[in-house]
Amino acid sequence: MAVYTQVSAEALARFLAGFDHGELVSAKGIAEGVENSNYLVDTTAGRFILTLYEKRVNAGDLPFFLAMLDHLAARGNAVPRALPDRNGVAIHELEGRPACLIEFLPGVSVSHPTEAQAFAAGAAMGRMHEALADFALVRENSMGIDTWRPLFERCGRDLDGIAPGLYDGVGFALDDVLAGWPGHLPTGTIHADLFPDNVLMRGDTVTGLIDFYFACTDIRAYDLAIMHGAWSFDSTGAQIYPAIGQALIAGYQQAFGLLAEERAGLLYLSKGACVRFLLSRAWDWLNTPAGAMVTRKDPLAYLRRFKAYDIQGTALFG
Repeated sequence: MAVYTQVSAEALARFLAGFDHGELVSAKGIAEGVENSNYLVDTTAGRFILTLYEKRVNAGDLPFFLAMLDHLAARGNAVPRALPDRNGVAIHELEGRPACLIEFLPGVSVSHPTEAQAFAAGAAMGRMHEALADFALVRENSMGIDTWRPLFERCGRDLDGIAPGLYDGVGFALDDVLAGWPGHLPTGTIHADLFPDNVLMRGDTVTGLIDFYFACTDIRAYDLAIMHGAWSFDSTGAQIYPAIGQALIAGYQQAFGLLAEERAGLLYLSKGACVRFLLSRAWDWLNTPAGAMVTRKDPLAYLRRFKAYDIQGTALFG
């Protein structure tokens, strides 16, 4: 989450007037994240999230995301649905951007997950995959493996401005991943961004999965690999917690199951996730607009993760 587009109180009040969710009391921009503009909105009827979809999110993809959330919610998954206005319309325009009023889910995201929390989060992903097994819509991964080399080339030697030698280091990692990518594994609808800040918890209980705007059709186990890299390292990528990663996998396996070939592929899927997030973070680092209310994320944290996977290998997934 982030704030790129400013929304005045007057514009927000007019927007809310089309819904049956009370009158505006307060609104606060949410700085975390890098994709869309988000506001925490309090009304006389409750609390909501206002999301304005920025350029990285194609407005034409919104029906896919909203249908996916409705599908998951109907099957008992705690996810935030977009709320329709009095005319049954969920997707609107506000300040020149597509916008939705979103359900607010209780809970907090954890910065330092315990093994019990990691197990619960892995199980929540497993239940999500089970619920999506009969989801019929398809969306190509906008940050899939075919996009990584073009993005690397667009970043170019500017990568060395982030850290000396980064261009060559990313090039090596990319070549390694492309050579070992397990493209034969089963596919399905995945979240593709289930970091700790996209999982809401109360104690050891998951109360919500949020931010589905990278959701797509891709290798199913790649979702678990993304989660492994996001949860089982500290924020700098310098320290790995193998027990957290093992708990994630155990929770997922209990809830949904993991094929032997999927487990065998987790190393290269995880290394690929490192390349993907390293590149997107580097691009954002180099191109974040001046004055945007957004917290840039360190690309080097994912280079460190990649090196850890390279050194420790399949021992992390045993």
